[in-house]
Amino acid sequence: MYARPFIDSLEFAGSGKQIHAQASFEHMPRLLDLLENSQGVLNYTLQGRLDSLGRPVLDVSITGNCQLTCQRCLNGMDYAIRHEARLVLCDQAALDVLDDEEEEFEGILADAHLDVLALLEDEILLALPIAARHDLGACHVAEGEGERKDERHPFAVLEKLKRN
Repeated sequence: MYARPFIDSLEFAGSGKQIHAQASFEHMPRLLDLLENSQGVLNYTLQGRLDSLGRPVLDVSITGNCQLTCQRCLNGMDYAIRHEARLVLCDQAALDVLDDEEEEFEGILADAHLDVLALLEDEILLALPIAARHDLGACHVAEGEGERKDERHPFAVLEKLKRN
């Protein structure tokens, strides 16, 4: 049985702790909805520390490969996940101020029982492309599928009705 990792985010950041581990996609249900299949693992590092202003932060680094669905050909495509983020831990009032003033940092609510996999899943979901596509010419469309079967203009029938 797999135990989900939870941390006290403020204590984790304040003491400079670090987690370096792997996580399977099968433990991230919201992400699974976007993937072609659930195979694969992510390598991640979660480093807690205090920044130069004394604020508790979590540095997140995620690497791995997944299978997305190409929106051109609807076949699976390999997608490399390479994501890094610096998350400032704060309460709701500080989060509102941080969102308004600083664009270089992302703020999250400090949590005494932070679900690490849910945090990773959130970061990956924000980093994935809205509409994944193979590079031009790399789609695996069945032969003749992309060609127009009827070379007549689609509104030719309307032209005939107009003449009557």
